[in-house]
Amino acid sequence: MTEFLLGGVAAMGAGFFTNPLEVVKTRMQLQGELKARGQYAIHYRNVFHAFYNIAKVDGMFALQKGLVPALWYQFFMNGWRLGAYQCFINLGLTKDKDGKVSFYKSVIAGATAGGVGAIAGSPVYMVKTQLQSRSAEAIAVGYQHSHDSMSRALKKVYTQYGILGLWRGVSGAVPRVMVGSSAQLSTFSTSKEFFENLQWFKKDGIMLLLAACLPSGIMVVLCMTPFDVVSTRLYNQGTDSKGKGLYYSGFFDCFSKIFRKEGIWGFYKGWAASLFRLFPHTVLSLVFWQQTRAFYWYFKDDKR
Repeated sequence: MTEFLLGGVAAMGAGFFTNPLEVVKTRMQLQGELKARGQYAIHYRNVFHAFYNIAKVDGMFALQKGLVPALWYQFFMNGWRLGAYQCFINLGLTKDKDGKVSFYKSVIAGATAGGVGAIAGSPVYMVKTQLQSRSAEAIAVGYQHSHDSMSRALKKVYTQYGILGLWRGVSGAVPRVMVGSSAQLSTFSTSKEFFENLQWFKKDGIMLLLAACLPSGIMVVLCMTPFDVVSTRLYNQGTDSKGKGLYYSGFFDCFSKIFRKEGIWGFYKGWAASLFRLFPHTVLSLVFWQQTRAFYWYFKDDKR
């Protein structure tokens, strides 16, 4: 339980600083939904223009839209994800028979931990996405939900569609986080061991963590962005009276429609925002995770 709590706290710290980039990424991924290039208005030309336009039209505080569910998501998802992964490490499930970190075992452990985390955090991630996409009509993209808070949104969804309604869109979230988590955690573990062997940095120091995070963040962007776009679309779409999606029936239907309507680049909408967000988030979450664990064990040992 300790590893789960430490992982969740560390991820919340990272999420607070990177939430504005999450808002920008969400808007850019929804822009031109199921429309060919040239058939829709471009409200967000790039990351910097998106920041400017959101602040100008919706106000500066709009850059922190969905912060409350975003932090809860970081706690639930990353608490389970990082906590479960650390448990796999503690049990020796990420190492080979010689005691060295196994890349393939780390990938499997990371994907498994990520899948568990995605399911745990799915309801609040759905609300986060819908709150972040909500904007003034002049720059609106995607389906516009009427929610104005996390509690009201969760209550409305539960009242209309029951407990299963809270997990609508989870079919896109699980592969998204499994791919991203396996890429992030496996490359982080192997990169950290690589730099430790080089002895360029102090063992468990900040510089060692930053060096290991660089390839980790890049791999997440390359591997996860298409799944991230699909997940955002599934979570944000409107529903009919029976709770069925208005645009997509599920993960594969969404994947197919994006490819047919928007082409291969439709899967990489918002990739720059993902890069700007994911690298600092990867760095901050892993650094906070390492430092939080070190802080906890220092005080636990000190009390003995």
